[in-house]
Amino acid sequence: MGGTDAREAVRVRAFVGSFTSAGGRGILSADVDPETGALTVTGATDALPDPSYLAVAGPVLYAVSEAEEGAAAAFDVSGAVPRPLGAPASVRGAAPTHLAVTEGHVLTANYTSGSVSALPIAVDGSLGAATDVVRHEGSGPVVDRQGGPHAHQVLAAPGGRWAVAVDLGSDSVRIYALDPASGALRPHGETALKPGAGPRHLAFHPAGTHAYVLNELEPTLTVCRWDGETGTLEPLGEAAVVPAGTTGPSYPSEVVVAPDGRFLWAAVRGDDTLAVLALDASGERAEFRAAVPCGGRWPRDLALDPSGLRLYAANERSGDVTWFDVDQETGVPHRAGSVDAPAASCVVFG
Repeated sequence: MGGTDAREAVRVRAFVGSFTSAGGRGILSADVDPETGALTVTGATDALPDPSYLAVAGPVLYAVSEAEEGAAAAFDVSGAVPRPLGAPASVRGAAPTHLAVTEGHVLTANYTSGSVSALPIAVDGSLGAATDVVRHEGSGPVVDRQGGPHAHQVLAAPGGRWAVAVDLGSDSVRIYALDPASGALRPHGETALKPGAGPRHLAFHPAGTHAYVLNELEPTLTVCRWDGETGTLEPLGEAAVVPAGTTGPSYPSEVVVAPDGRFLWAAVRGDDTLAVLALDASGERAEFRAAVPCGGRWPRDLALDPSGLRLYAANERSGDVTWFDVDQETGVPHRAGSVDAPAASCVVFG
C-alpha cells in the first residue's frame, strides 16, 4: 500500500487545450512519465468550444472559450476525463485568449474586445457571473493588428498583490489590483512599450524582481524591472529571439523562465523554433544563444514541466505536443518525443 501511495503522490498530469473549430478534441488530459516526460493521453472533452488556454488550481481546471461571445468554464480533473463543473460563464468580452487564477477569482484577457474580466470561484470550483470588466484604450502603428486594444494575457504577479495584463494592440502592460471581496478590478498603472512591438506574453523571473515581455509583431524580448511593492514595471532593454539576419516572418508566442533564473526560452511561429536566451545573475540582461526546431509547425505555446528539466511545445498547425530534454549546462532543448494533439493551443501541468 505504501508504495502505491507514494507513486500516486508524485503523479504528474498534463492538460492540452485545442481549437475544436479546427478539428481539435477540446481539452485533453494526459499522464506524464516521470522518467522520460512522455505524454499518454487518457481522455478528452469537447464540452467547451475552442478552449485555447487553460489553468490548473488543485483538482480544478479552468479554460477560456475563444469565441466571439467569450466564456470561461471549470472542470473537475480528478478522473481520467475532465468533467464540467457547472455551466460556462460569460466573460462579457470577445475572444478570450488567456486566464489566471488569483484571490478566489479567474481573470480573463479578452483579445478582440481589449478587456480584462473577473469571475468569482464558488466553493465547488465552478464559476459565477463576471463581477467586473475593464476595457482598455489605445492603439498602435501596425494598422491591421493594432487598430484598438487587444488584451492577450493576464497573469498574477509574484505575491498575488497585483495582476498584469499584456495588451498587444496598445503596446502596453496594465497593472491591476483585484478586490477579493467584491471582485472589482482597480487599474493601478500602465507601462508603455516600444510602438509597434505588439507585446503578447510576459513571464517573471523566479526572484520576482524582473519580468520579460515577449513581443509578437517584432521578434524581440523586452526586459523589465518589476517592483512588487509599488506595482511598477520599468523597461530596461531588448533582446532578439531569432538569429541575426533572420528575414521572417517571425511571430513569437510564449516565454518561459528557468526555475533557477539562468535561462529563458521563447517559442517563435513562422520560424517554428524555440529560442534559448541566457540571463545574467541580476536578471537584467538577456542574450540570445541558440534556436532549435520546435518539432512541428506553428508553436503557439511553450511550457516547462514541474521538474524544470523538460520543455513542451504545443504545435498548432502540425497538431502535436513535442517535448524536449533541456541541457542543464547550456539551456539548449533536445527533442525527446511527441504526441498527436490536433489544433493544439496550449499545455499546462497539474
